[in-house]
Amino acid sequence: MIRKAALLALFVTTLLVPAAVVVPGMASARTTSASRAGLQVVMEAIGPDAPRDPTTEIKLSGSLVNSGAEPMSGLRIRMHFSPQPFARRADMEAYLAGQTLPSSWCCESFVQASIAPSGKLPWQFAFTPQELKFSGFGVYPIMVEVRDAFGQQVSTLRTMVTYMPRETRVPRTRLAMVLPIVDQPRRSEDSVFADGNLPAAMAPGKRLGDLLKIAQGTSSAKGLTWIVDPALLDDARAMGEPHTVRVKDRGQRRPAAPEAARWLSDFREAVADQPVVATPYADPDVVALAHNGFDDATRTGISAAGIVARETLGRDVITNVNWPVGGLIDYDGLDLLATGGVDTVLLNVLNLPPTTPPVTTPDASATLESVNGPLTALVADATLSETVGADTSTPGAALTNRQRFIAETAMISSEAVTTARTVIAVPHRRWDPDPAYVTDLVETAAALPWLAPVTLDTIKRGKGAPVPRSGLTYTDADRKLELPKQYMTGVRKVGARADLTSAITTAQDLDVFDLALLRLTSSAWRGRTGNATPYVQQVTGAIDGRIAMVNITGSEQSRLRTLAGSNGDVPISVRNDLSGEASRIAVRLRVTSDQPDLLKIEPYEDKLEILGGQNQTIRIPMTSTSTASGQTTVTVQLTTDDGRKYGKPVELTVRTTGYTGVALVIVGAALVVMLAAVVLRVLRRRGGRRPAAAPPPERLHEPAGTES
Repeated sequence: MIRKAALLALFVTTLLVPAAVVVPGMASARTTSASRAGLQVVMEAIGPDAPRDPTTEIKLSGSLVNSGAEPMSGLRIRMHFSPQPFARRADMEAYLAGQTLPSSWCCESFVQASIAPSGKLPWQFAFTPQELKFSGFGVYPIMVEVRDAFGQQVSTLRTMVTYMPRETRVPRTRLAMVLPIVDQPRRSEDSVFADGNLPAAMAPGKRLGDLLKIAQGTSSAKGLTWIVDPALLDDARAMGEPHTVRVKDRGQRRPAAPEAARWLSDFREAVADQPVVATPYADPDVVALAHNGFDDATRTGISAAGIVARETLGRDVITNVNWPVGGLIDYDGLDLLATGGVDTVLLNVLNLPPTTPPVTTPDASATLESVNGPLTALVADATLSETVGADTSTPGAALTNRQRFIAETAMISSEAVTTARTVIAVPHRRWDPDPAYVTDLVETAAALPWLAPVTLDTIKRGKGAPVPRSGLTYTDADRKLELPKQYMTGVRKVGARADLTSAITTAQDLDVFDLALLRLTSSAWRGRTGNATPYVQQVTGAIDGRIAMVNITGSEQSRLRTLAGSNGDVPISVRNDLSGEASRIAVRLRVTSDQPDLLKIEPYEDKLEILGGQNQTIRIPMTSTSTASGQTTVTVQLTTDDGRKYGKPVELTVRTTGYTGVALVIVGAALVVMLAAVVLRVLRRRGGRRPAAAPPPERLHEPAGTES
């Protein structure tokens, strides 16, 4: 019969027995305890995992812990068991929840004992499948019970033993274990971190450090798929270099954080031989995007995810598979994913339930219709997802959840089906795992004789007839979990201003604030949009600052222009202070007269293309319709190519001199005076001339020596 064991060391704990969970990827453990006065039964060891021979010894041991202030005596510890295995997974679930007991029980009494306050009493049972009359492949219930001196039950422990005779032949169940590494946005704009906390989160013993430890401990494991947010990898890369952290309202330049660089390098090496699925960049809330008109953001996030993941991991990742938040999506969100290139979605069973409760566990794969045609839906198993992501922080929780995992997979494989099926286990998005527990679970799955580990990318449609499913089920309660409309409206306004900066940038395929806006719509802000407010403010400030770097030059005092005469050109200069890859811009200049009846703007070439760090001047032809001097205001506005206003308008004062009519009079008078002067001069010249005197008659000279 069952053999007894000796006392173990003092150990105070709380018993956790897991029960049903309904949300895959949202694991939790239900605590059940019939303990009275602080008395608890804790399981500390059970094995082997899967005995194959009827004479194999199975040991079950643990401690009885008195966490109360009073001693207890006359206690009896008994082990109950049933020679009949569970017929269905639902029966095992009800048993673990304390709702039912098997129809037939046998039991074995343990020695009576006493336990002091804060004391610990060890117990152990050893038995064989043959002794307990286990006959075939299945999961058998085991319950350890404690009764007091009056025969009253004061505490219980419910667990189970899986037995698989060596001659048993069943189709191996394909198991895909999917482990997420999803954080929260750490940067507001691309160049500024909201805080400097990322290296601390990556330290050993912290959440991201523990996830890395799991990746390192399972680097050679088969059937493991990682889901990673590339924004986390991008943040690690950026913080691993000199970077800027916002401290209060100012940016503070800091040196490279070696912890971040090392984390990224170690993770890259750990998952080098395993498939990696990338969420859209920053893991945006896709259904919230769909319901608030952000139609292009999902496609942008998917495209950015592939680029960033390739840059940080040094290889291509899977972007055609998407895991929506909580495994829940509606057809609007599904269509956004489909148009973004997604052809496979990983869903919660509540999102795509069977039409009628199935007798056996259905294959994970199904088909959904989208605007782009049929998509593959992979439905995660609720209970397996729970056990992988279970909270194991309390003593005994890791062992009870591990035993549940073994039993659940055995129950699936023992079901009366003729073809192998695929099941998927994925813990919730931002789980905080115990590396030792998860690593052990991965190794256990690979060793169980009824499982065949597979990766997510290798799953194909089952050969058998698919289980009919009801289509996507997305409730009002699900919708209330999305990022709220008020918050998304604020983000939309930020996005509209950000789009201005992209509209004037001539660099192809470069939208400067795309990644920042994806961070603002991250699923991490669900239920905590107040935490996102500083990010929104910082991104808004960065956008306004960038817009202000393209401006119409001139101070308030120099915004006076003079138009001499009835028409002329007024020079207006535009300065581009941007730098970097997206510094070359193309803008248009719109000039309007506040009094067009007095000052008319003539046609001009309004487009300017300006390199970063340079000015460009455009001469605006204007015509004054007034003969008097005066001042008129013109408004100068930069616009995008499609006419949207860029930056604030600038008012210039144009002074007209009124010279047109006066100038004609003056010039005419001047001509008259000049002509008169010329005529007078001519007359004077003529009046001053006299006739020349006649020369005297010439005297005749006679030759000399001649007489008259």
